[in-house]
Amino acid sequence: MEKIILITGGGRGIGAACALLAARQGYVVCISYVADEAAAAAVVAAIERAGGAALSVQADVSDESAVERLFVAVDKRFGRLNALINNAGILSAQMRVEQMDATRINRILTTNVTGSFLCAREAVRRMSTRHGGSGGSIVNMSSRGAVLGSPGEYVDYAASKAALDALTIGLSKEVAGENIRVNGVRPGLIHTDIHASGGEPGRVSRLQSSVPMARGGEPIEVAKAALWLLSDEASYTTGSFIDVSGGR
Repeated sequence: MEKIILITGGGRGIGAACALLAARQGYVVCISYVADEAAAAAVVAAIERAGGAALSVQADVSDESAVERLFVAVDKRFGRLNALINNAGILSAQMRVEQMDATRINRILTTNVTGSFLCAREAVRRMSTRHGGSGGSIVNMSSRGAVLGSPGEYVDYAASKAALDALTIGLSKEVAGENIRVNGVRPGLIHTDIHASGGEPGRVSRLQSSVPMARGGEPIEVAKAALWLLSDEASYTTGSFIDVSGGR
């Protein structure tokens, strides 16, 4: 039986690494993207060249109707979902809390928190044994910022990821009896393009001396943790987190 996975924000960085690894592990892969259609298409093409099946769908997870269309697209193309990685997330330019306005804060929270809730909702409606599903697994892509707070840079982003951790814990208990497991991964300083959107492409290099392992991480290292949590090898693990942060 084919396993079907949806990875939001799957066109680049950690999401793309998750998509490619999932395909190698036998998943049929659907990824969503907001604007970079070419990057998403490249991930799909790479999976198909290797003999896998994949689909990319444009969807802004902060838009409830777009989320609903995304899940319907997966239903129509591949069938009932088995796994979800809530990976889509954004941040804004580095600044202190005293400089932040409501527009910025709401933009971060709507995408990172509301979007993840909406995707989790749609996944549960398909996976839960209450709704005729056979179960499944959800991984929420959090951040070490949820624990460290990201002072002077991204306290709003860190707060959004702390909310995602609360979603992980609460939802895991809510659906444990419906054959759905919910876990989280907290990446640390990872070499991805997200740092450029915060105004500092070289942020990992600047901060890696604060990492006990003295280096930044790679997207594939995060992807391996996420895929393990989705797998049957983690069958007794729910409401848990893996920190992929080099000890930071």
